[in-house]
Parts: sequence; structure tokens; C-alpha cells
Amino acid sequence: MSDIQIYHNPRCSKSRQTLALLQEKGIEPEVIEYLKQVPAAGELKAVLTKLGISARELLRTKEDAYKEHNLADDSLSDDAIIAAMIASPKLIERPIVINGDAARIGRPPEQVLEII
Repeated sequence: MSDIQIYHNPRCSKSRQTLALLQEKGIEPEVIEYLKQVPAAGELKAVLTKLGISARELLRTKEDAYKEHNLADDSLSDDAIIAAMIASPKLIERPIVINGDAARIGRPPEQVLEII
């Protein structure tokens, strides 16, 4: 098994492109289909630390759940945003590639090559 992980949504073109890019480089990452295997709060916090961003920066703002959870409210804490992501994992930006203590969002897919 690879030390590299990808938080993957097979229905997302960027996620599929990022996975294909890794495979072209000879890397078979551990694929985490986060819509099926919803990460726990601690796991999301660890991913955010590796990305070096806030929970708000990991949100997909165009999802219906963004409005449903009133996530535009700037007063919401990271914990509240993470709880919303766990309740509605479609809110999590994708794909995320993790290699050790480093992570990148694959938008564009080539961005993940920085940590390989």
C-alpha cells in the first residue's frame, strides 16, 4: 500500500484527473472515497493542518448544503464548519492528496506534484 492517500470522489472530473496523474507517475495511492467513508472531525483537522488552511477554505461554497447549513456566516467556528462537512461531506473540496505531513488540493491536478 502506498504512503500517499487521495480523498477521492469518482464522480468529480478533477478528482479522476488527479488520480490518473498520480497513476501515470507510477503511484497507486490509497483511495479514500470520502462520501462513503466520511472522515471524523480529528481526521479533517489533521488534513487541514497538512494543507495549512482553515476549515472555511476547504468548503465547496456552491453546494446546496452550504446554504442549508448557513455556512456563509463568518462567525462560525472551524469546529462548526467541520461538523457541517461531516454531516454533508459533499462540502469538502476535492481531491485532496496527502503525502506524510504535506497535502495539496488537486485544483489544478498538477498542484499535487509539489508533494510527490
